[in-house]
Formats: sequence, structure tokens, C-alpha cells
Amino acid sequence: MKGAQLTYESIGVIRTPFDSPDGMPIQPVGDAAVDGLVELEEAYADGLADLDGFSHCILLYHFHASGDDAPLKVEPFLDDEPRGVFATRAPQRPNPIGLSVVEVESITGSEMTVSGLDVVDGTPLLDIKPFVPDFDVPSDADTGWLAASASTIQSTQADERFLR
Repeated sequence: MKGAQLTYESIGVIRTPFDSPDGMPIQPVGDAAVDGLVELEEAYADGLADLDGFSHCILLYHFHASGDDAPLKVEPFLDDEPRGVFATRAPQRPNPIGLSVVEVESITGSEMTVSGLDVVDGTPLLDIKPFVPDFDVPSDADTGWLAASASTIQSTQADERFLR
């Protein structure tokens, strides 16, 4: 299946206060107070049923503002050493798909208010999944090279290195 052409359509859009990646938190943990709105296309509104019983969800989205260059080695925000792109959360990727775990604040119709966002306003939404700690948080996970940068994650913001 190497090189298979895949097509996805946006199911909605993510609204945030960030006009650009520059200065934005690099992960939701970087600024848990940032609220945003997930606006689903009306045709997908019924898919939000029962999600309000979960405290958090996973948003999968298209990195529309990250640029077209997808190098296989990048200098991530939390390190000065080039790393393999698959060992980072860099937005420039062979397939520009991002994910964020956010807190579900409320759901009304086809709109979901969330907190802990780290995406640019107008980001196309691909999917939503409930966050389930028993499924999503292995008890024996290692964080590789990030272990040395753990103390700076909450204060680091994006800069121009991944802009278009």
C-alpha cells in the first residue's frame, strides 16, 4: 500500500485565539486555560451524542498552517538537536495530521467548547475520539529524548521555525 492516495474531508473547524503558530503553546499542557470552539458541520452533530460524559477528547486535525516542507529531521521546540520527525510532535510532517487532548467543557448542538487548545484558528477538524486513560496512557511509557526537556514543556511556545 506504499504511496496509496488517501482522501479525507474536514468534519468541521477548530476556533482558537491564535492567528498564527508563532507564540502559541506547543502542546495543550502549555496553556490549559486557552478555550476554543469546535464547530462541526451540521451533518455530524449527532456524532457528539454521549461525548459530554467524557472529561477529555482527542481532536485529530490537518496542520493547515505548518508549511509544505516536510523534512525527516527537525529541530523541535524543546531541543537544540535535530531529531527524526517521527520522534517529535513537529507540525511539518509527511502527512500533516495533528492531535490534541483537550478538556470537554460543554456541547450544544454541533458546537463543543473545549479547553487546552494548541492549534491555529480555522484548523480543519478530521475526527474526534473520546480520551480513555485505560486505553490511551500506558503505565510503562518512556519519553525518549523529551525526558531531558520535561521541565520546560509548560513554558515553551511555538516560534517561526515551522511557519509556511
